[in-house]
Amino acid sequence: MSRRISPVIPGFGLTLGYTLVYLSLIVLIPLGAMFVHAAQLTWEQFWAIISAPRVLAALKLSFGTALCAAIINGIIGTLLAWVLVRYTFPGRKIIEAMIDLPFALPTAVAGIALTALYAPAGLVGQFATDLGFKIAYTPLGITLALTFVTLPFVVRTVQPVLADIPREVEEAAACLGAKPLQVFRYVLLPALLPAWLTGFALAFARGVGEYGSVIFIAGNMPMKTEILPLLIMVKLDQYDYTGATAIGVLMLVVSFILLLLINLLQRRIETP
Repeated sequence: MSRRISPVIPGFGLTLGYTLVYLSLIVLIPLGAMFVHAAQLTWEQFWAIISAPRVLAALKLSFGTALCAAIINGIIGTLLAWVLVRYTFPGRKIIEAMIDLPFALPTAVAGIALTALYAPAGLVGQFATDLGFKIAYTPLGITLALTFVTLPFVVRTVQPVLADIPREVEEAAACLGAKPLQVFRYVLLPALLPAWLTGFALAFARGVGEYGSVIFIAGNMPMKTEILPLLIMVKLDQYDYTGATAIGVLMLVVSFILLLLINLLQRRIETP
């Protein structure tokens, strides 16, 4: 007769109840309230708000810069994770701590520091000015700020997966005649890709909604460097709660669709 082992956590019904209540209070009810408030608009009114040139320009800027930052971190973050996992060198612990710095640093402080560095009179920005282009107060500056903020998401997602891949597997492939590119393509990439997509999605989602680190370096010029979160704040300052809610719904729907596509792609890759 087999002995039944009691679970450490309470039963399924109780834990599921706690989970649903928590998610409802923290996520579902606030988002549902936003949709209910936006439902007071007719479709014509809602379309007029979200199709305004200023909103479309901010939408393109927010999602475009977030996508660029996620792609950059997808490459740089993977290289950093590789170095931290595969090599031991002096100062490794310091680099590990620096990668986590964007998690602990207030985003406003990061924005001020980046603006002081990349402004036309800043330490780096003055050299860019001498070369004939600007970093701060341009989409390039916004992308740099988002890259700084979202870097840990890719590194910390890929790093454990790399650590779990034995070096012997790569050495065996090399002994069998595989070239370095083939080792990466057929040995490392299949194991890394699902984790990489997760880190990419997290970085992209954080970049789309980032506010504090961007408003200082963006310059906040309508139709040029104005992001969607800032436009929502402008609407709220003008007591246009309906307009702010409509833009929020637009951001939520577009973000959900993109993240859903990424998750479907990740599931397809994981399915043998």
